[in-house]
Amino acid sequence: MRKNAAARRVGGGSAVDTTAGRILDLIRVRQLNIGDVLPTERELSELTGASRNTVREALRTIRTYGLIEPKPRVGAVLANGQSMAIQNFFAAHMDISRSSFADIQGFRRIIEVGIGDHIVLHASNEQIEALDEINGQIVASRSIEEAAANDFDFHMALIGLSDNRMLADMYSFLSPVILRIMTIGKEMRPMLADTRRAHGEIVAALRSRDRVAYAYLMSRHLDFALRFLPEEQASDGQ
Repeated sequence: MRKNAAARRVGGGSAVDTTAGRILDLIRVRQLNIGDVLPTERELSELTGASRNTVREALRTIRTYGLIEPKPRVGAVLANGQSMAIQNFFAAHMDISRSSFADIQGFRRIIEVGIGDHIVLHASNEQIEALDEINGQIVASRSIEEAAANDFDFHMALIGLSDNRMLADMYSFLSPVILRIMTIGKEMRPMLADTRRAHGEIVAALRSRDRVAYAYLMSRHLDFALRFLPEEQASDGQ
């Protein structure tokens, strides 16, 4: 909800909202990176055609959502707060019911199965072998949290093979929820070997350039964790 509220506010019709949108457009056009300094208020006023007071209010709006932060004697700089703000939103809504779990895994299935064609056609043998090396780290995990993180690294590496930065950013934003789901399925150590084996089968399908096998194995893998939802969470609060 906070993300949608941010979009509505920045995209609204007031002078401040319009100016905030123009500043965000400027950030995109100039391809500013985290830590880069924004133009001064006076420069932004000239660039956006808004008064300095309006620019100041627009910057406050943008700062509210963690996109920029003030630095003494430097000015406003592009911050990494966007991902943190979204992650905090998800972290605050982490009650995993069976229906919400199914929704998340369904979303992941659309993405992770869907990128299979691209990976089969374009991933190099070296990239696929590197994916297998990441998979090997799972059984060496020393805690549930580390196992979940290693599992997530495997799936993030798969997303990386899609060559789609937006998907990578989206998975980073969703990481608290995905990690929570992965943790549920790793409360018993035997699961580590099962996870590695399932990942290994997916890697083998990629080595064989077998799209059908990849799609089947990935769908089965994402469905498998549903059985590890505690029964008291499976009733959706009823």
